[in-house]
Amino acid sequence: MARETAAQNASVRQLLELAPTGRVLELGFGPGHNLAELARAVPEGAVAGVDHSEQMLNLATSHCRALIERGLVSLACADSRQLPYPDGRFDKALAVHTLYFWTDPLEHLGEVRRVLCPGGRFVLGFRPREDPASASFPDSVYHFHTRGDVERMLAASGFEKVVVHASSPSFMAVCAERCS
Repeated sequence: MARETAAQNASVRQLLELAPTGRVLELGFGPGHNLAELARAVPEGAVAGVDHSEQMLNLATSHCRALIERGLVSLACADSRQLPYPDGRFDKALAVHTLYFWTDPLEHLGEVRRVLCPGGRFVLGFRPREDPASASFPDSVYHFHTRGDVERMLAASGFEKVVVHASSPSFMAVCAERCS
């Protein structure tokens, strides 16, 4: 999983425009490889991550142990519908290949917006429904969205300045900001 999404995670990190003192939240961190890259990009900041899977928490904790011990990374097993952070805690947030699993994306997106500070940026990376390969994934597990669906959901959640970046036919990244 980490190898197959490495290039997509790298493109999302670039779109975040990370600063050395950034406070970054990753939703659905999986085995934690991207967390380590984020921590390298914000050496004077902080990286937090949530994943609903206890197994992924254990893998990421093992992978990022030194960063956690140094206080650069913190992880939680949590549902992104109820993020365990105060309002405005982060200036950047990202989620790559998590959208498909959210039964009510507006709930999750609203929570992301809540924990972003005004001016904060969120990048959502996903396989669009328009990609023919999305038909090969089981409907009982994955729910794919069109580019237009994602743009509308972000706007409905209060995000502004929504910009779509099509990296390839099988992956899109959408940048959005919390302006107020």
